Amino acid sequence: MAYTIKDILQMEVAPALGCTDPAAVALATAAAASLLPNRAIDRIELWLDPNIYKNGFAVSIPGTQGESGIDLSAALGAFGGDPQLKLEVLEPITTETLRTSKAFVAQGKVLVHVLDKKGGIYIRAELNKGKHTAGAVIQDVHDNIVSLSLDGRLVKDHPLVSKTAESQDCIHALEEWLAQRSLQELITLLDELDDEDLAFIREGVEHNVKLADYGLTYGPGLGVGLALEHLVQEGLLKKDMILAARILTSAASDARMAGAKMPAMSSAGSGNHGLTAILPIWAVKDYVECEDENRVLQAIALSHVITAHIKAHTGRLSAICGCSIAAGAGATGGVTYLMGGNQHHIAGAIKNVIGDLAGVICDGAKDGCALKLATAAGTAVQSALFSLHGLDVKSTDGIVAVSPEETMKNVGQLSTQGMIETDRTILDIMIRKRFTG
Repeated sequence: MAYTIKDILQMEVAPALGCTDPAAVALATAAAASLLPNRAIDRIELWLDPNIYKNGFAVSIPGTQGESGIDLSAALGAFGGDPQLKLEVLEPITTETLRTSKAFVAQGKVLVHVLDKKGGIYIRAELNKGKHTAGAVIQDVHDNIVSLSLDGRLVKDHPLVSKTAESQDCIHALEEWLAQRSLQELITLLDELDDEDLAFIREGVEHNVKLADYGLTYGPGLGVGLALEHLVQEGLLKKDMILAARILTSAASDARMAGAKMPAMSSAGSGNHGLTAILPIWAVKDYVECEDENRVLQAIALSHVITAHIKAHTGRLSAICGCSIAAGAGATGGVTYLMGGNQHHIAGAIKNVIGDLAGVICDGAKDGCALKLATAAGTAVQSALFSLHGLDVKSTDGIVAVSPEETMKNVGQLSTQGMIETDRTILDIMIRKRFTG
């Protein structure tokens, strides 16, 4: 089956409120809780793959004034989440929901287990009330509910399951198809963009720029974007397209990682990927001659497609920072396209990003992600400029290959085979920190 650009945008790009990993945990408990009368709950028990645990460990939860924790995410989903909203499941929570959830967690009623050898995305939630037990399982993609159960029996034909299961089959097929495409084929997909697609991409820009504006106004989280802006105002840094991309992208990450209650337009299942895939290109447009906004939106579409292509090789979660490698490659491809680069230039830019950032690890979602997004955004723009001026990393260098396609496959091999032990070590360090303070 051949896919269109519209298919890719519909399946890989979507709004997400807060970090997608604790949101997925909340979605699982909300779905299970919907099977119990009045959401009456005595206990919540979770079984998670290591990367969900890693990414939900320290990141702030939207609408909680900076609170964090997988156990709290689970309780919030159970007591106030709306599973129909998917990754915006926590949008309805209130102050009362937060108060109830914090008390529930403080009483030790949420148990969390990490499945050491479980790969990919996996969340199993069980909620108990008296003799009744409701369960939900999410697998492979953050909003893919593969089963619901009540008192040990599967709840068949439930709309939350039937819709997501069908969608997941489509996503697996899309990923297999994307992984086999050449860069030329990915670029050619842009010819199919219609007004509806461009309007959807513009909606994503608006979501992510709002987050950046919030970050630059209030300096939440680590405050990287606002700090960079202050350094410009003090005359210590000069604002060019590279720094503009870093400021806009990191400010949005500051807001999102601090739990600002506004959605990000995600890319390849990650809100921070979406910030990196979109905002560097949007920042660069102010520094180039581009009277047609559609050209900018086309560049962002290409960024989403390249990001999805690389994630098809690396998997949704890994020890490699996908914002740097996948979305960074997407962004540099988009910037190069926006600045008039051809396929050769886009290929060179992608190889430049991977040659520069391949060693950036993922040690969980947190305020410090804004630093990595700042690096990825600036490197994406720099890599595009380098390629446009004939500077490309050579195939004799490390994991970089002759073609961008082979280079991206090498990144996938590094992620899925080479860094398994690295991922375990990262998680061990984070767990030790939790229990030793």
